[in-house]
Amino acid sequence: MTVTEFVDNLSAICLPNVFNPYRDSCPTYDHQESTAIRRQNLTLFLDAMVNIGVPTLWLGRDLGYRGGRRTGIALTDEHHLQLLSETFGIVGLTKATVDTDFIKERTATEVWKALSRINQPVMLWNVFPFHPYESPDPFTNRRHTKYEFDFCSEILVQLISWLQPTEVVALGADAETAVGRLGLRCTKVRHPSYGGQTQFAAEIHQIYRIGQHVYA
Repeated sequence: MTVTEFVDNLSAICLPNVFNPYRDSCPTYDHQESTAIRRQNLTLFLDAMVNIGVPTLWLGRDLGYRGGRRTGIALTDEHHLQLLSETFGIVGLTKATVDTDFIKERTATEVWKALSRINQPVMLWNVFPFHPYESPDPFTNRRHTKYEFDFCSEILVQLISWLQPTEVVALGADAETAVGRLGLRCTKVRHPSYGGQTQFAAEIHQIYRIGQHVYA
């Protein structure tokens, strides 16, 4: 499978009460080219991951409305696009929305705080690769349903088979459960949101043997 084929497959999926950033356009914050920009962002990111050869895959649960819904890249909000670009040497990542007063995503902030200390490439993804929301408010986050996971589970299987990471790190129990459903193994860490920042940092420290003082 090529990167283009993978992104095209993602872009074709449509589910109710789910925002697909590679297909859908947000009437509040997007402009005419936003959807194409997110597809391009993901394409550039995946190209870099394929070329580098990533040893580790970090898996969140779903895209958040302040993060991947806007950027097209898991566990990454618009505040951290430049850091992603610098970390992986990716040229051409672009902000896709017209919003100039957005709030940082908590998960993305903690993830990138940890990534800045690891000094090795990590593939970022979610077990459900889109943004599920509570209707009628598109700017809410909810857990994906079993039906939604099953509908899209082959995407995760393809990604892991394609990139062949040596380790999968599940951010939170939901991600761990989803990986287990597919018969795959992973290392679970505490999800960094809702008061889990300290434990998440400590567990990442244990996995990568980073000096604990960097999380102070």
